[in-house]
Amino acid sequence: MYRSPVALKSKLSRLAMSSSPLNAAPVTGAPSTLDDLRAKMHAILDRPLEREGRLRSDDYPDLPFVTEETDAGPLHVRIVRAPLGQRVGRTPVFAGAHANADLLSLLALDPSLASCDLSRALYLDTETTGLSGGAGTVAFLVGLLYWREDGLGQRRVPVLEQILVRNLGEEAPMLVRIEEHVRRSSMLVTFNGKSFDWPLLRNRYTMARLPAPTELPHLDLVHVARRLHRARKIACKLQSIERNVLGFERHDDVPSSEVGACYLHFLRTGDTHALLKVVEHNAWDVYTMAALVGLYGEPLPSTELDADDLIGVASTLKRAGQVDRAFETVNAAVDKGASPESLKVRAQISKARGDKLRALEDYESFLAAVEEPSVRLELAKIYEHTLKAPGKALDLVRQGTGEVEARAEHRERRLLKKIEENRQPDLFRPASAARQPGNRR
Repeated sequence: MYRSPVALKSKLSRLAMSSSPLNAAPVTGAPSTLDDLRAKMHAILDRPLEREGRLRSDDYPDLPFVTEETDAGPLHVRIVRAPLGQRVGRTPVFAGAHANADLLSLLALDPSLASCDLSRALYLDTETTGLSGGAGTVAFLVGLLYWREDGLGQRRVPVLEQILVRNLGEEAPMLVRIEEHVRRSSMLVTFNGKSFDWPLLRNRYTMARLPAPTELPHLDLVHVARRLHRARKIACKLQSIERNVLGFERHDDVPSSEVGACYLHFLRTGDTHALLKVVEHNAWDVYTMAALVGLYGEPLPSTELDADDLIGVASTLKRAGQVDRAFETVNAAVDKGASPESLKVRAQISKARGDKLRALEDYESFLAAVEEPSVRLELAKIYEHTLKAPGKALDLVRQGTGEVEARAEHRERRLLKKIEENRQPDLFRPASAARQPGNRR
């Protein structure tokens, strides 16, 4: 006969009830055999999941990690000094240490980044058991990149550090090491880290009953990428940006959606083949972030960004209140042959600078190439209010401006009234004066 399984803790609970004073006479003297059994079973249930035996540095000789014994437990770490020539496509990694922090703060719309020392930035990327977050999600591999003296005291070189949680329940050494790095750093750099990586790690500190690191100024590159690459409609995923912005293509890479499965396979079988690919995937993620900081923080107008990406730079600088700098940037985009979108953005910036006639010229050039009702609305406003030409404004309004019907009708009535007023003679001026062209009164 089929019986549904009963949880082990439930069975122990029943045993506890059967041995309670309500069901049995009290036992005096030494603990009973049942009490010993119950204590052993609870110890097994409360013990974290781990492989039998003590981890050693030679447990998995093909994994590129060494084991450091720390006060918090064994730390499995890989530290690599990247060569100065390390590149991601066209962009060198070392450029990230020499980027313009002021420009990056404007593109991130975060003034707290302007005073940060980029040579003391900490780049961080996690690989986790799941992409949905939550208390059950564990960061089993953390990639860090920072800058250290080259030993000769002449320049700083990028150092890649990766920390592996080889067994679930051994997060504490990794969390302690991250906190040590954060304490020495001026800022944090991630890609989607404000929404995912950093909240996940803070949750793991709470679960491990460890104090979370001090909050640093945080440059999240995903927000900058969305602003800068909008004109090209590039998907804001790291590999897509590598391909379309940096000119780099990964080969035989592990898709992000399969990273958690690779780790769980390693835990079950000890097979390191798939995990090695995850380690490489994580290393490229961190290198790419440093290359992007160098590219995004390159002083204008000498940047290597695509002409259409400069449109996004100009729009963001305008949002940050840097209209003159934005105008210089959008001019560079137009000169480099950017899409017609650059004309619309230059018109918007010109309008913000008070140059309505320049805005009019660019809006009309854009509208000749692209059908966009909202631009007709901008032109109608300039014709009505700046050039005092309500007839021309009315023609544009009747072609459609994208406004809701009630507002469009109200605008049309106002323009018709202005046209009618322009046709009426000036009743306050004497007729004789109107017939004398040379009268100056």
